[in-house]
Amino acid sequence: MRMRRTDLALEARELWQERAGAASALPGVEAHDSLREGIPVSTVKVLNARGEEALGKPRGSYVTLTLEGLASREEGIFQRAVRAVAGEVSALLEDIPAGGLVLVAGLGNRAITPDAVGPKVHQNVLVTRHLVRQMPEHFGALRPVASLAAEVMGTTGVESGELVRAVCEKIKPACVVAVDALASRSLKRLCKTVQISDTGITPGSGVGNHRMGLTQDTLGMPVIALGVPTVVDGATLAADLLGTDELPRLGEGGDLLVTPKDIDSQVNDLAKVIGYGLSMALQPGISLEELELLLS
Repeated sequence: MRMRRTDLALEARELWQERAGAASALPGVEAHDSLREGIPVSTVKVLNARGEEALGKPRGSYVTLTLEGLASREEGIFQRAVRAVAGEVSALLEDIPAGGLVLVAGLGNRAITPDAVGPKVHQNVLVTRHLVRQMPEHFGALRPVASLAAEVMGTTGVESGELVRAVCEKIKPACVVAVDALASRSLKRLCKTVQISDTGITPGSGVGNHRMGLTQDTLGMPVIALGVPTVVDGATLAADLLGTDELPRLGEGGDLLVTPKDIDSQVNDLAKVIGYGLSMALQPGISLEELELLLS
């Protein structure tokens, strides 16, 4: 039986519990909920091989922030969301040297809005590597940060993973932060959640288009992954709405992907939140107000 498609560890855990029963203990997995800046945060930790098998996710930490008020422009939500993203990313950067170069890789296709999260985040990241190198007397206190938009193979002829690896071999960063669009099992999480993990990412996996993974094994350095679910598989959505475990046969609609009608504005908003949050985590001495001046 084909499984429902999701990139979110939180949803993979929910699906396991739905099949096994809510009271069943999930082997090799720990989970807890908390708040950061008033924003709900769900943390799922895959601890061992049993957890990997149960969730279909590599071992590591997966943090999901729920940004319900962003689309409705709730007062103060942008600032709180940026600080929440910055706080969660900062926790994953603790083992990276303070002055170590970080490469931000925005994955995806800027010409297709649901897949443009990565390239748009790339546009909202404070890039400092050239400043630190050329004018250390003025910018030496900043962490060197480089960024690139690693477009899809259909437009470049080069896998995004190959491109990122080639850049890593040249500039030798201490860490890579990869940003990509994801797939969800449910409409309620589309463009309303941000998943942050320390396990890396496989571009295109959410839509069944697996490419070279960006992980510590493939790049030789830690990889932090940030993702936003922007699409839900048609069969997965139908099963979710019908409350059934078995995916219905949709005929010609079997490859359908569903996305919100206001995807343009939602992707723009989320890309700014993630880009600013990343920049604040990488440059803790810069305030949000200063960051808005530098990036506007």
